[in-house]
Amino acid sequence: MNQKLEDMLQLALQTPEETRVRTEELNVGFNAGTRTWELIVKYHGSLDTLKALGIEVEYLIAGYAILTVPEQLVDYMVELEEIEYVEKPKRYFYEAEMPADSSCIPQVTLRNPNLSGAGVLVAVLDSGIDYKLPEFRHPDGSTRIRFLWDQTLLPDAPAGKAAGDNAERRNRAAENGTGQPDSGGGEDTAAPLRRPPAGYRLGVEFSSEQINQALTAPSMQEQFELLPSTDTSGHGTAVAGIAAGNSPAYQGVAPEAELLVVKLGVPDVSSFPRTTEIMRAVTYAINKALELRMPLVINLSFGNTYGAHDGSSLIERFLDNAAEIGRTVICVGSGNEGNSGGHLAGSLLQQNTMPGSRDGVPSRTGLIARPVSVELAVADYERTLNVQLWKNYCDTYRIFLRSPGGQETQLPGMISGGKYTLRLEQTEVLVYFGEPAPYAVAEEIYFEMLPVGRNYINSGIWTIRLEPLQVVTGRYYFYLPSAVVRSAGTGFYRSTPEVTLTIPATAAKVISIGAYDSTYEAYADFSGRGYADANRTIGVVAAGLAKPDLAAPGVGIIAPDIYGGYTPMTGTSFATPIVSGSCALLMEWGIVRGNDVFLYGEKVKAYLRRGARALRGETEYPNGRVGWGGLCVSTSLPE
Repeated sequence: MNQKLEDMLQLALQTPEETRVRTEELNVGFNAGTRTWELIVKYHGSLDTLKALGIEVEYLIAGYAILTVPEQLVDYMVELEEIEYVEKPKRYFYEAEMPADSSCIPQVTLRNPNLSGAGVLVAVLDSGIDYKLPEFRHPDGSTRIRFLWDQTLLPDAPAGKAAGDNAERRNRAAENGTGQPDSGGGEDTAAPLRRPPAGYRLGVEFSSEQINQALTAPSMQEQFELLPSTDTSGHGTAVAGIAAGNSPAYQGVAPEAELLVVKLGVPDVSSFPRTTEIMRAVTYAINKALELRMPLVINLSFGNTYGAHDGSSLIERFLDNAAEIGRTVICVGSGNEGNSGGHLAGSLLQQNTMPGSRDGVPSRTGLIARPVSVELAVADYERTLNVQLWKNYCDTYRIFLRSPGGQETQLPGMISGGKYTLRLEQTEVLVYFGEPAPYAVAEEIYFEMLPVGRNYINSGIWTIRLEPLQVVTGRYYFYLPSAVVRSAGTGFYRSTPEVTLTIPATAAKVISIGAYDSTYEAYADFSGRGYADANRTIGVVAAGLAKPDLAAPGVGIIAPDIYGGYTPMTGTSFATPIVSGSCALLMEWGIVRGNDVFLYGEKVKAYLRRGARALRGETEYPNGRVGWGGLCVSTSLPE
């Protein structure tokens, strides 16, 4: 067991490929064609020496990098002194299930100080954008998008020409020694090559000039040849429209903000981005804002459930570092896992109500630790399922696993290498016993359930029993995968809605946004809840942080769609851009207009928290449902 590797990566490397591909998560990051792993590393010094070994290095910001490593070199790479910690990519899921009046926006946009977001760059990192819509164009028809990076497009193919033609032109360029493509005679082939942004290998970047060229093309076919980026799901288009759309028929929160759009890469058929695409996009957006000398708001409307939810993963810490670069604010939705049944937390510690009883283990707190049985309902037709158990390393439990048919086994204690495999009925269970990492104090026990001799794991009630051996805190935290990748009937009995906000809304220095229903002025029960659990003993909660920071309308939000109309949208995905646009308004007032040139980062968060208003049914603030309250821009500006 190498302590530089996260638990899930350790399990993946110890699991045969034919087994990994049957799981939802373990094979994410592995490319079977090239036999390479895409890995996220925290490092110091330089990693340039790795390039001579065939390891591709993409430097990000703040000591993070993405490596593409041949599988036979992973062990060697990990042993380098410069490598501090390594994680594999995770899949992220869109948080999808006019808001202005309930968020006190017209008071600052339709009258003094008449804010519009002008001079602020809003970066939408999502599924792309329908750049042709009038919401994303100036009155003269030109684009409001400064740059569009489509990570899904293949680079090096000239607009309107086949990749084969492009290869031929590159060959001629090499032969004539100019380094520039040669027309080879005949018709003019001077169309620029499609390139990724400088410093990246992935996708194609389009400038505003190239977008305008496509917008003025005489036909849809020529338009597509010039700029073939599309938003097939409409999620990114809706998010961008809510944050900064502007047309005669529709206005977003910051209608004069400038847009930077990244269409995140699609790594597999489920069409969800991975950690690595997100980290590249955040780095790109920050560098562009520095280049343009503009204040920046980054909108992230997605998340996942893998991790301790304590701020310790690389993506959480990366965003904390990114939020401190330039004049930046990062807004992240809290996710839609609040009522999904995917989380259960509790404690083995109880008051000793039976004096003299030996049923339990005494703890250092004077309470008695008693066994707990956690029941998990698994619906029919579940192809695979993983379960995370996070606990305090100071506590020691015996763990028993019982299948729906009544077969039961006790898991061994910590074993060499961490991995243990067992079979109950027609389900194989891979178990990985983790240890605290250099950046995390929590201990993880990870279960991956796979069918044996059939297409689905055994349905019914699975039971995980925890029996105390040595107990200090007694706390335990179970998480399932995101609700969008499991059946509706799969979830914990007596589930816990607290601490269901998705990662990376758990990062300390981002603005984490929950959702409420503006019709009823009440918390939306799907919205991921944060840190209402005062007994939590690991991570940022123990340090006193509260999440989410605030809530915004997230039910029935009207947004532009990719068909030229407007559709009601529900989810924290669509509450988040309301706050992102509001941040642009505050930054325009402060930075662009010179009222407060330091109004970025944590200061914007502080202003929004102070200005947040009370919502129906909430009596104490901050709380784990709506944070400091509902967004109210007018009271967030200093008087």
